[in-house]
Amino acid sequence: MSERFGGAEAVKGHGAMLAFSMLVGGSFTLGSLTANLIDPVAYMALRFAIAAVILGVIGVATGAIRLRDARAPWRWLVLGAVFGSYFALMFEGLKTAMPVSASAVFTLVPVMTAAFSWLLLRQVTTRRIALALTVGAVGALWVIFRGDPARLAAFQIGRGEVIYFIGCISHALYVPLMRKLSRGESAIAASFWVLSAGFLVLAGYSARDLVSVDFGAMPPIFWVALAYLAIGASAMTFVLLNFATMRLPGAKVMAYTYLTPGWVILWELAFGHGLPDLWTLLGLLITAVAILMLLKHEA
Repeated sequence: MSERFGGAEAVKGHGAMLAFSMLVGGSFTLGSLTANLIDPVAYMALRFAIAAVILGVIGVATGAIRLRDARAPWRWLVLGAVFGSYFALMFEGLKTAMPVSASAVFTLVPVMTAAFSWLLLRQVTTRRIALALTVGAVGALWVIFRGDPARLAAFQIGRGEVIYFIGCISHALYVPLMRKLSRGESAIAASFWVLSAGFLVLAGYSARDLVSVDFGAMPPIFWVALAYLAIGASAMTFVLLNFATMRLPGAKVMAYTYLTPGWVILWELAFGHGLPDLWTLLGLLITAVAILMLLKHEA
């Protein structure tokens, strides 16, 4: 299967990740609006449960999910725990981190993904891709530290960004780990089993918080956000990510995270939150250069 930009399967992978980045962008804005309404682990358990049910119905109806896909169930428990921890830490971080700043932290994922891809799959990163990843990381750090060298020197970074960065390590690990543990399951089947296992792990951890939630007192934005996060930013993004992971190298899959801050800005504008400052926009421009470098044909 071709992994080069321009190959039929690779083009499909790139299209999947473009849609992925747009959907993920919305989760930052909606997540920040609801992060303080419920324990983040309990919230993710609900999100995974709804997404798993939706994919389960689709998978059974289309024949994409088969019982034999459940073989070696430990794989799904590992993958579910890894990706579930990312989402839980994301929402914990969004309690204090601004959406654009948090999305900039997310753009550090490609560098970590490249490292994990080498450790687990021995995927070699070319010098050009390494340079592009470095440029993207510089753009992300520029946004995180507001373009202020003094803040960088003092390593002044918010608690929310630190928590979310730990979660991003899990996200970076998930991409090559999925490819390593895959046994040819379809994207829908793999997503269903990961979400189901993730729900079991998260629900077990947050059982007390889940039981104590007063759902009747939740504002409308909670239900809107939960529906979007479960359907758009979970069910659909899981399928898109797993689909692209089997068609593109890990570093290129996660290169699309560089688009996320731009999508977040558009989502923030749509919700009337205004534009970020010029320093932040300059950092986002640097990340745009990085993605162009990553998507160029290999020499």
